[in-house]
Amino acid sequence: MDLHLPIVHPGAAPAGNVEMGHQAPAAAVNPPPPAAHDQPAVNQQQLGGQGPNTWVGNDANTLLVVATLITTLTYQLGTNIPGGYWQETKSVDGRELYRAGDPIMRDLHRPRYWLFMAASWAGFASSMVMTLSLLVRMSADSRHVRWSFVVAYSSLVLTFVVSQPRTHLSMDILVWAGVLAFLWLVISVHPEHRTRIVQALCCSHRN
Repeated sequence: MDLHLPIVHPGAAPAGNVEMGHQAPAAAVNPPPPAAHDQPAVNQQQLGGQGPNTWVGNDANTLLVVATLITTLTYQLGTNIPGGYWQETKSVDGRELYRAGDPIMRDLHRPRYWLFMAASWAGFASSMVMTLSLLVRMSADSRHVRWSFVVAYSSLVLTFVVSQPRTHLSMDILVWAGVLAFLWLVISVHPEHRTRIVQALCCSHRN
């Protein structure tokens, strides 16, 4: 019985099943890489809308670090009131004016003191809410996380401007409201809409 086997070069690798007499094409063994135009294009919206300059693109771990830093800062501000504390107790005609350890701002600038304390407590509470929301795996795009960040961050600005001497409290509150609106505009509005709003504000201001 005469069998005709294919002649294979000794240095060449087998390209198929030699015993069955089938020869597989080389393209099936080592397929060429797909061309660039054949690969599907992946944009940022297919990845969940995490495009540039958007709040959704932030990592939850990064936001957790930011929330922890804000909590630490607000705690430091609440325990270190500007102006310091009275060093000794003072009484006049048997009436106690102040006690040692009481904050000086509370006795000399009472409205400013209560606004400062309200801002520090608001920042501390909102940063704690943000931390808890991220620890329970709440989405970074949720309103709880966004609003808690905006309130906590803007409260730092309010505590700073209130601690400055000889400033009007009404102006301090207006500055805080402006920072609050600006932060909400930055993290909540789509970048395209944000650009249109800024252009509209600039054009109206020029006109």
